Amino acid sequence: MGQSTANVVICGAGIAGISVAYHLAVRHGVQEVVLVDERAPLTLTSDKSTECYRNWWPGPGTAMVDLMNRSIDLLEDLAEESGNALHMNRRGYLYATADPGKITILRGAAQESAALGAGPVRHHPLGNRSYRSPTPQGYTGEPTGADLILDPALIRHHFPYLSPRTVAVLHARRCGWLSAQQLGMYLLERARERGVRFLSTRVEGIEVTNSRVRAVRLRGGDTVATDCFVNAAGPLLKEVGAMLDVDLPIFSELHAKVIFRDERGVVPRDAPLLIWIDPQVLPWSEEEHVLLAQSDATRRFLQELPSGVHARPEGGPDSNILLMLWPYHTPPVVPTWPLQFDPYYFEIVLQGLASMIPGLRVYLDRTPRPVIDGGYYTKTRENRPLIGPLPVRGAYVIGALGGFGVMAACAAGELLAAHLTGGSLPSYAPAFLLERYCDPAYQGLLETWEDSGQL
Repeated sequence: MGQSTANVVICGAGIAGISVAYHLAVRHGVQEVVLVDERAPLTLTSDKSTECYRNWWPGPGTAMVDLMNRSIDLLEDLAEESGNALHMNRRGYLYATADPGKITILRGAAQESAALGAGPVRHHPLGNRSYRSPTPQGYTGEPTGADLILDPALIRHHFPYLSPRTVAVLHARRCGWLSAQQLGMYLLERARERGVRFLSTRVEGIEVTNSRVRAVRLRGGDTVATDCFVNAAGPLLKEVGAMLDVDLPIFSELHAKVIFRDERGVVPRDAPLLIWIDPQVLPWSEEEHVLLAQSDATRRFLQELPSGVHARPEGGPDSNILLMLWPYHTPPVVPTWPLQFDPYYFEIVLQGLASMIPGLRVYLDRTPRPVIDGGYYTKTRENRPLIGPLPVRGAYVIGALGGFGVMAACAAGELLAAHLTGGSLPSYAPAFLLERYCDPAYQGLLETWEDSGQL
């Protein structure tokens, strides 16, 4: 058994923990920062991400849009200083519908996001040809806000692969994707240059005296004396919180994605992230219908499935990889490994995407072998993160970034570093504190909080 010391111990070397280490060491000059994880950095959930980012968030309030705008600012700064080693683009998120009744919903979402700070709405009704396509690569010189296109001819011109039934698309513009692995390793390398140490081991306990953190116990009996501990444990956030006798109000969902070779080139390599906002009943054959009806596990696939099936191209112009996702069934679960995915997931996702992109039907009878992976979305009830101090002095949390960890990590890490060092806090900081749940007004707001449809 050995004993060492550190100014800060961070439990979890995912993108959130690495971002905290980077901001402490590189931006604030904090010495003796230690990252602890029994796995290699970025390998629990951060490398399972779809790697997208957006400033397109609902209210109430501007906190999420403000956080994401700040995070995208930081991402662009990192892309600039690294020569875009992050492979960042600004292709946007394209929400599409075949339901005329959804046009009002899209218009309302665009107006709400504009009011919250996501940027202006540009309307493209019949005959308006002012829409500007995004540049496939890079992130500069692109508009913010969104384009609402209602002209079927304009939709077909720019997105000919979408269903001819499509009546409207909403293109959110300060959105795109990047390489999460490159981002995480860039931050980690910079942090290590400033002295951050990585310990490949497991946190077994936290020693607390008089409600103050005193040390962190590691596997094998080693101890790190410290008066500052950061819980950045991702899906294990609740388990690590229990070591401090703090019950974090979070839960986890298992989300999967399909990595698929689009050998026929159905989806253009310069396409944005494509999202079908219509619920749908899948068009099973009579034989498939009979087969699916025989089991409780499959009968649900005969019912209407929710909106949100989405896909995007992955890789450069010479790649044929397509990432495909549909969170059609994501009940709360206890995180366990190895992960077990729905055996029907690929077929269901492909069927759902074919409603938006009919050309994908060519793969329904004879499909290339897909790869399925994924990870846990760890969330609060209202799907807003926890960033800030805990009731135990010297203990902090950064987590519940379910579904937006990569895109939020830079601003979230910056915010926690400000809490830890006593720096100036941005206006959105109170929205992410654990203590918000002690506010009766916030509790009342939660009772009326609507499902935002966040991906």
